[in-house]
Amino acid sequence: MEHTEEADIKGSVSPPPTDTTEAAAEAESDVVERDRYSREIKAGLHPLKHKFVFWYSRRTPGVRSQTSYEDNIKKIVEFSTVEGFWVCYCHLARPASLPSPTDVHLFKEGIRPLWEDAANRNGGKWILRFKKVVSGRFWEDLIMALVGNQLDFGDDVCGAVLSIRLNEDILSVWNRNASDQKGVMALRDSIKRHLKLPQSYLMEYKPHDASLRDNSSYRNTWLRG
Repeated sequence: MEHTEEADIKGSVSPPPTDTTEAAAEAESDVVERDRYSREIKAGLHPLKHKFVFWYSRRTPGVRSQTSYEDNIKKIVEFSTVEGFWVCYCHLARPASLPSPTDVHLFKEGIRPLWEDAANRNGGKWILRFKKVVSGRFWEDLIMALVGNQLDFGDDVCGAVLSIRLNEDILSVWNRNASDQKGVMALRDSIKRHLKLPQSYLMEYKPHDASLRDNSSYRNTWLRG
């Protein structure tokens, strides 16, 4: 199943843990992140707020494979600094050179680009459709905003996907909580602002549980302005 500039360092307030196990895991994660940040600063680098992973998936058109969608997703590279991002990005193929259908995923470390992942299963995604001649520019602007933690409700954002299709390319931004109307709509407005899209541009939203029901990423979406 298909489930697919330099950063400002900003603080965040995490929600209270629900039990001691979650609290311990959260505390350990915070320690790891502080250690990473300290090491990268000492090395003269510019650490990002989050560590990220690029993933890649490719299907052969017209061929039904027994390989599960999860097995078909391959991790390409991870990075946690501004410098690391540019090294990775400069070596990645550009959208115009990728065959259809191909998906490139950029997600925060620890979140798999799957609907069922714990960070994603209660969330959804904003969907943007572009002509192939312009999709590369919008994808670059989007991932810069993502790694720079520039999107509103950024802690609610899980990742972004570039879907190369035959007649168009599709960008999607995944968030954790599809039921948070304020957060969902604020994220929409922030995406439009960073991509310099007109207010009249129509974006679509689809919760991941709806994708699980109809086994589709981009059909039966909600038009939400």
